[in-house]
Amino acid sequence: MTTRILTETAASISELKANPMKVALSANGEPIAVLNRNEPAFYCIPADTYEFLMDHVEDLELLSIAESRKNEESIKVNLDEL
Repeated sequence: MTTRILTETAASISELKANPMKVALSANGEPIAVLNRNEPAFYCIPADTYEFLMDHVEDLELLSIAESRKNEESIKVNLDEL
């Protein structure tokens, strides 16, 4: 079975077990495919990259909400009355 690997860098689970920080730092901040029997088991990404991805997903969700509401009738609100 052929599986596409979506990174430039890959490491085996054995390498990861032996020295996780060495594997993590070997890709210079890029994602790493962790392989089990030459098939990708999971991807390892730096914390900064994960935070960026989560922020981006949240932004996309908010954009979807805003797009769905953009044609709704607006309601005038006076802050003093709240």
